[in-house]
Amino acid sequence: MSENTHEDAYLEVTDLQVQFPTADGLVRAVQGLSYSVPLGRTLAIVGESGSGKSVSSMAVLGLHDRKVARISGSIKVGGREIVGMSEKELEGFRGGGAAMIFQDPQSSLHPYFTVGDQIMESYRAHTKVSKRAAKERAIDMLNRVGIPNPKRRVDQYPHEFSGGMRQRAMIAMALVNDPKLLIADEPTTALDVTVQAQILDLIADLQRDFGSAVVFITHDLGVVAEIADDILVMYAGTAVEHGPVKKILAEPLHPYAWGLLESIPALTGDPQPLHPIPGTPPSLLALPSGCPFHPRCEFKDRVPNNHCTTLRPDLIPRTGDLGRTSRCHLKDPDQVFELEVLPRLP
Repeated sequence: MSENTHEDAYLEVTDLQVQFPTADGLVRAVQGLSYSVPLGRTLAIVGESGSGKSVSSMAVLGLHDRKVARISGSIKVGGREIVGMSEKELEGFRGGGAAMIFQDPQSSLHPYFTVGDQIMESYRAHTKVSKRAAKERAIDMLNRVGIPNPKRRVDQYPHEFSGGMRQRAMIAMALVNDPKLLIADEPTTALDVTVQAQILDLIADLQRDFGSAVVFITHDLGVVAEIADDILVMYAGTAVEHGPVKKILAEPLHPYAWGLLESIPALTGDPQPLHPIPGTPPSLLALPSGCPFHPRCEFKDRVPNNHCTTLRPDLIPRTGDLGRTSRCHLKDPDQVFELEVLPRLP
C-alpha cells in the first residue's frame, strides 16, 4: 500500500473481483484488487488497454449493470460500503459523495440540452435549491474551471464548445456538489498537448481547493509524473506494483512496470531507442498459469523451478522500502533490471 494507512483512507478497495459471464466463458476483468486513497492525494492507475483500470473504477461508483456484472469484495467510500448498495442509494451517492470525469465529453454531454442545464440538473439532484440558484452555481463552476464569459456560455450547447472547453464543462459538472472522491478516466486523451497541460493543472488546483481524494486513470506515464502522488500498475485485471510515484518512476520493481517506462521516448538528451514490451496482453477468458505476465517477460528464465509459469506470485511489500509492493517472483529485481540512476521522465 501507500505510505498512508487504511485508517486515514477515504476510498478503500479490498479484494475487488469483477467478472462478466459471456457466451465464450467468464471474463475475469478484475481479480483481487486492493488499494486505498486518502483525502488530498492522487492515485494514478496505469496499464495497457484491457488491464482493468476503467472496469475497477466504474465498480467504485456502482456503474456496472448488475444483470451483467458479478462484483464481490469491498469498496468503502467515506466508510460507506458500495458493494451491495441499492440503486436508490447509489443515485444519491453518485454525483454527491463521488463523481467521475469521463474520457469523451462529446458523448457524455447531451447534445439537446445546454451545458448550464446539465450542470444545474446534477446540482439540483442533490441540493434542494431554486432553478435560479442552481444557474448561479453553474455559472460559478464554469468560471472556476476557466471557461471565459460563463454567463453567456452557460446557455450554450455542447457543440458550441471546443474540445477543451467541453472537458472543462464535464469537470464543472463533476465538482458541482463538492464530492470528496473524484475519478478521472483518461480525461486528457483526446486533447492536444497545450490543453492537456491546462486540464491537468486545473484538476490539481481544484483538488487543493476541495481536498478530494482523486483516482486518475491513464496509460500516459508522463501525465502520472505530473499529477500523481502514488501509482497502481495493473496488468490482466490485477495489481502488479503499487507505491509512491517518485520511487516507481525512478526504480520500478516489476518487469511490466519497467517495460512501460522503457517504451516511452526520452524527452531530453540524445535520442534513445525504444524498447517496447513484446507480445500482447492475455485474454481475460483464459489467463495463463502462474504469473499472467510470464509469456511476455524476458526475466522468467532467471527464476528457478519454473515458478513464473506455475505459481501465481503474491503482492508483497518490498523489504526495507516503506509503501512499495510488487507481484513478482524475482528476489532482487534491482540487479536484474540494471536500473538507471535517474528516470528518463521529467
